[in-house]
Amino acid sequence: MTRKASFPPITDARTRLLICGSLPGDRSLAAREYYAHPQNQFWRLIAAVIDREDLPALPYEPRLAALRDARIGLWDAVASATRAGSSDAAIAAVEANDLATLAASLPDLRAIAFNGATAHRLGLRQLGDAASRWTIHALPSSSPLHTIGLAAKLPAWLELRQALAA
Repeated sequence: MTRKASFPPITDARTRLLICGSLPGDRSLAAREYYAHPQNQFWRLIAAVIDREDLPALPYEPRLAALRDARIGLWDAVASATRAGSSDAAIAAVEANDLATLAASLPDLRAIAFNGATAHRLGLRQLGDAASRWTIHALPSSSPLHTIGLAAKLPAWLELRQALAA
């Protein structure tokens, strides 16, 4: 079984909101970009959160710059794991990212959002008692494998705006 590894975190000292997925899917790993699958709704959902309609159409680096400008960071709960395909249900032999240490190192962090149930379950385990330091959001997954529509996912994602308010 192939071992797959996540990307480095996208954060800086101004990060107020950290969004954690589980482990990048095969399309994202091949592209070396977070949420690269064209049917993944992440970029459309986060565009609504930060009021940037143009976000999904931007090249990858300007999208990341827009997230940093909005004080949003990205990472994954899983550092590496074995997995056939891209489904979270197939994740096994998990090596966790040190989410608690990263979160504690971000002086302006207000909230941590988990993109999907697997990220939420694993991320809360990693944070342990420290989770009470931040507002925690369990988001419906942006993955195309989570088949409820964008409109059904959007209300939970829009709640993230509270963490970004001045």
